[in-house]
Amino acid sequence: MRAVDIIIKKRDRHELSREEINFFVEGFTDGSIPDYQAAAWTMAVLINGMTPQETTDLTMAMVNSGDVLDLSQVVPLAVDKHSSGGVGDKTTLVVEPLVAACGLPVGKMSGRGLGFSGGTLDKMESIPGFRVDLTTEEFLSQLDQIGLVLTGQSADLAPADGKFYALRDVSGTVNSIPLIASSIMSKKIASGAQAIVLDVKIGLGAFMETQEEARNLAQLMVDIAHLADRKAVALISDMNQPLGRAVGNALEVKEAIDTLQGKGPDSFVFHCLDVAEQMLVLGEAFPTVKEARKSAETALNDGSAWQKFLDLVRAQEGDIDYVKHPDKLPKAPVIKVVKSPETGYLSQINARIVGETAVGLGAGREKKGDQINHAVGVEILREVGDQIKAGDDLFILHAQDQAEFDIAQMRLIKAHQWSESHVDPLPLVYDIVS
Repeated sequence: MRAVDIIIKKRDRHELSREEINFFVEGFTDGSIPDYQAAAWTMAVLINGMTPQETTDLTMAMVNSGDVLDLSQVVPLAVDKHSSGGVGDKTTLVVEPLVAACGLPVGKMSGRGLGFSGGTLDKMESIPGFRVDLTTEEFLSQLDQIGLVLTGQSADLAPADGKFYALRDVSGTVNSIPLIASSIMSKKIASGAQAIVLDVKIGLGAFMETQEEARNLAQLMVDIAHLADRKAVALISDMNQPLGRAVGNALEVKEAIDTLQGKGPDSFVFHCLDVAEQMLVLGEAFPTVKEARKSAETALNDGSAWQKFLDLVRAQEGDIDYVKHPDKLPKAPVIKVVKSPETGYLSQINARIVGETAVGLGAGREKKGDQINHAVGVEILREVGDQIKAGDDLFILHAQDQAEFDIAQMRLIKAHQWSESHVDPLPLVYDIVS
């Protein structure tokens, strides 16, 4: 078997066999297939696509390129969630303790932010001492003891995916739907997930900007799960405006804490409950969505989800005092409210511009390796559909200095658009693929 023959076969739009895909993934991982051939192959995949079976075979080849975590020794059914990335998406910080408080253990491996999309690990590191580098033994022990883990992914899990992603980043093939789907699902399966709730974002602040793209990605990931003998369901949710109010690491941790204490923005609370109910049903904790949602609402209202979050921070050596007193979390030197320059109905709050502005302030990375400023960010005080008057509070900026504040203020004003006529609120969820 030769790599060039596999490249030609995919170039000519033929379906690859499992053996051919395994050969190619193994060869690229061990270095016997060079970068230039792998780049040619990923471009052929971008142009010609892959069938669900091919994409599943690619996923499992990447899973089997490294260690595979077995959670069955501590939980009967391992459930995980994945978001395709967004602006202000701190859902994991609320949903995981919420689901665990309902009796369903959750062990999650998350990532860092890159580009305008924030990273869960960066947010949790706003809490002094919080560890995101648990060993496999520590992961399993904590999952067994408190039913909740949130850490970074081991380099030994799906190493082929890391190599392919780095190559895609420099070869113009990042946005291939089969390659995106196999990348996401290989990491989830390698980390032990047997049931996966996928939150596929759509809109201005998402990697998938149209419903067709989002649905194609969602359906393919669900197909991969079933062909790989796993369970999955995908929500297609809105990311045209930021999720919740806070965009920025410590600010998002504060909003998650507020939400777990019953003081979160309604739209964000509803989204967290939407995700939680799907996890609880998929994880067989409840037979119906109605029962699952009722349990999740109870856990949010009676404080048990908040206690689970405290357990998580304590178990991973975070300073619990900063969580109980979030005013101690990092604060920016310049914090100012910006007023609305116009009267009318808000017709757009461009999530991508908001995310890019937060990155410009230092809340994210413009390139890999950049340092994060946990204190800076934005609080968006309004939502699409709100009627406001000139002079009303519009957003709060948290900046390192006045010069950065001034730049961010101009960008964020442009992210908002007004209409003289009534504007409907944006939907939270467009569709569910199962």
